[in-house]
Amino acid sequence: MKATVAVNPTARDFLMAARSRGREQLQDILQIGELTGRIARLAHMLQRERGASNIWLCSSGRLFGIERKLCTQEVDRELVLFLQAIAEPDYLPGSALLVSLACALHYLERLTALRTDIAELQTTPLRAMEQFNLTLRHLLSIVPETSNVVADAGVARALAALFSFMQGKELVGQERAIGALGFTQGAFSDTLRQQLVDRIDSQQHCFDVFCSMTDEPLRLKFLACGEPCRETEQLRRLACTCLIPDGDEPQRALRWFALLTARIDTLKTVEDALIDAVMAQAQQALGQTLQQAPLSEHDISCWVTGYSDHQVEHYLGRHLLPLVRQQAQQLETMAQQLASLQASLEERHVIDKAKALLIRHQGYSEEQAWQTLRKMAMNQNKRMVEVASAMVSVADIWQLPTKE
Repeated sequence: MKATVAVNPTARDFLMAARSRGREQLQDILQIGELTGRIARLAHMLQRERGASNIWLCSSGRLFGIERKLCTQEVDRELVLFLQAIAEPDYLPGSALLVSLACALHYLERLTALRTDIAELQTTPLRAMEQFNLTLRHLLSIVPETSNVVADAGVARALAALFSFMQGKELVGQERAIGALGFTQGAFSDTLRQQLVDRIDSQQHCFDVFCSMTDEPLRLKFLACGEPCRETEQLRRLACTCLIPDGDEPQRALRWFALLTARIDTLKTVEDALIDAVMAQAQQALGQTLQQAPLSEHDISCWVTGYSDHQVEHYLGRHLLPLVRQQAQQLETMAQQLASLQASLEERHVIDKAKALLIRHQGYSEEQAWQTLRKMAMNQNKRMVEVASAMVSVADIWQLPTKE
């Protein structure tokens, strides 16, 4: 029921209408919280199907046939539940949210054709991955549009933390798919390697935003179990430096997929806790509004006097989600055009200087110098650029004579 005011409205009438509207909004966000949970579960299974499909395509149908079929069945089950959740969209606020739903459904409706192409090996791994990425991007974009209904600063902040986390988790899923492609093929092209680095950098940005917005227990939960393990870091370094085909490609690809799947499943538990936190925050806010006493003249005076301070807090909390949306759009271009590309060029320059030292002082060929740096990095469990940087930093005091 919509809040109404009298024919000759007073300040009390409008404040009472504001209270009523606030209660309605909190009741709506509880329904939207259920929808967010459905979106999260559907996205999780789509992420898994994307990775399994990549390995299937890269191996020309030799690997992950059964796993891929199981993933499609899980996705279809979650899709049915998602469609049931949006069957009566009256509680969904704003046309922008409905447009986001329409875009997500458009790509979800194309899943059947994509799966047929994958099953018949009539598409490439990159094209299939991009199609899954588009579907997931539009599906996840529904979540921040729900901010149109949020008037409570605490609920807005909880939703912002959730969306940042979901973005980071999706980037981990893309990292899994890209890595599965490269490891199965036994080689990472410069483009594929750059895409992998971009996803690693961008997911860290998203998780940093999440950590800055969420409460201490959830932040500690993520830090305790959501970071990549040591073996994942080793495979990352292998992919981002120089992967040489050695006949172990299928096993390495499967190990990569297993490690990243374990991490994503762990991240899902944090994501579920975040969704519960949004619901709890909304329930708490709704309970507080329901327990509010009738407004007195003193209450009205105090409220108006303190509104300027309240308005600042309300504005910041209310607009967290649009800011997160804008940040999410900027992350892709920033990571590609600045951080990753610049870091890649700087790292290559350092590695080239270290190679030159080995060539000059040890008489190595360029390939021998590269392999020496790579072996040192693996033995020390460090990135190649770290070993090269250490070598360059002491170049002036090298006592090795130039090899004749």
